[in-house]
Amino acid sequence: MTAIVGLVHQGTVHLGGDSAGVAGYSLTVRADVKVFTNGPYAMGFTSSFRMGQLLRYSFTPPAPMGQSVEKWDDVPKFMATHFIDAVRETLKTGGWLKKDSEREDGGTFLVGVCGHLFRIDSDFQVGEAADGYAAVGCGDEIALGALYATAKSRMAPHRRVRLALEAAERFSAGVRGPFALVEATS
Repeated sequence: MTAIVGLVHQGTVHLGGDSAGVAGYSLTVRADVKVFTNGPYAMGFTSSFRMGQLLRYSFTPPAPMGQSVEKWDDVPKFMATHFIDAVRETLKTGGWLKKDSEREDGGTFLVGVCGHLFRIDSDFQVGEAADGYAAVGCGDEIALGALYATAKSRMAPHRRVRLALEAAERFSAGVRGPFALVEATS
């Protein structure tokens, strides 16, 4: 239960997340945030706080062949290969990766880097929405509606992210503030 919201604006990826920790009908407003930066990456997770802790504190994001992130030629290809391989290894080492019939299962999170916003699904597929924004968690559809409704506005990107989170909090029982925001510049 969560709302993680991201959008790309003029080469910067803006991410925001709520603070709900939900188990059944119990809700805890968590002090540990669901959005953070790790090197040049902005990340926001749903699925499990343990997965998020591994991504934040144990994961060492790869840099391609010693180049700076600004020089990456094919960011989607790099994310689907080197980045995902490193994520899978971190989750495996940290005891979070699940394996069933030789198929691995992780969790769902957003990653922003180099002016791109990616959705990583539990099967480790890497997706990039053509709209330039994405959301994950139980409040994702509500947040996406708010992002769509403000897409042609002159509203500042951080305000659009916050508004999408506020809409998700208003209409989803699994989303609660306070909200945290981070960004990754290209």
